[in-house]
Amino acid sequence: MSNVTIVTDSAGDIPVDIAADLGIVVVPLSIRFGEEEYTDCVDLTPAEFWAKCASSDKLPETAAPSPGAFAEAFEAARSAGAPGVVCLTISGELSGTYQSALTAAESIDGFEVVVIDTRAVTMAEGLLTIVAAEAAASGASVADIVALVGENLDRVGVVGSLDTLEHLKKGGRVGGAQALLGSMLSIKPLLELKDGRVAEAGRQRTRAKAISHLAKVVTEAGPYARIAVAHGSAPDVDTLLAKLADVECDTPMIVTEIGSVVGTHGGPGIIGICWLRRP
Repeated sequence: MSNVTIVTDSAGDIPVDIAADLGIVVVPLSIRFGEEEYTDCVDLTPAEFWAKCASSDKLPETAAPSPGAFAEAFEAARSAGAPGVVCLTISGELSGTYQSALTAAESIDGFEVVVIDTRAVTMAEGLLTIVAAEAAASGASVADIVALVGENLDRVGVVGSLDTLEHLKKGGRVGGAQALLGSMLSIKPLLELKDGRVAEAGRQRTRAKAISHLAKVVTEAGPYARIAVAHGSAPDVDTLLAKLADVECDTPMIVTEIGSVVGTHGGPGIIGICWLRRP
C-alpha cells in the first residue's frame, strides 16, 4: 500500500524539486491580469509573473483553487492506493483556500482526508508541509502526521521586508503621495506573521538596514530545525544568506522564489526568512 499523500497549495512556495522528491501534490491558485487568467506555477513562472507586474498599472487578482480541484487531488490519491490524505493550506485569514479544501474533503466518502489550516504563508507553510511529507515517506499514519504538524504550528515564524511600496499603492493600501514619500525616504516596511496574518513589524530607512535587521532577528531567535529564505526576484538575496551563514539549524537552508500569490501584494524585491524552531 502507498503512503499517506500530502497535498498543499501553491502559496507555500515549495521548490519544485523538493515537492517532486517528497511526492507533495500542489494544487495551484489562479492569477488574473485583466482578462488573462493563469494557473500559478503551471503556466506562469515567478519570472514571468514579475515581468507582467512591471508592465501593468494594476495589481493582478488571485483566486483560491476550487473545491473541485482539491477533490480531484484527493480522489487521485485514493486511486493510487494511499490510505488517506493530509492537506495543508495557506492561512484561512489570508485566503479562501482552506475553506475550499475543507469543502472538498467533506464531499469525499469512505476515504480519510484531513485539512489543516497552517495559519502561515510562503515557506512557513512550506516547511510544515515538508515535515508532513517526510513523515508520510517514513510510513506515518494520517493521525501521526496530523499530530506532528499540530506540534509544530507554534514553532513557525516569518520575518520579511518589502523593497518597494508600489504594489501597496496599486492595491490601494497606501496613497500615491505616501508611497512617493516612502520611496523618496527609502523606507522599507518590515513584516511578520502574527495570528495567521501578515502584519507590519516596523520600518527601516534603507534596504541594507532592513536586511541586517532580518538577519539579527533570526540569528538571535535560534536554534532552528529548519530555515528557508524566500524572495521575489531580489538581487541582494546573497547578502542576506551570507549574514545567516552561522545560524544554527538542523537541516540545510532552503532558498526559493516567492510566487505570484504572495508576490501580488509584496512586490518585487520582497524578501523573507521562514523558520521552524527546534522542539
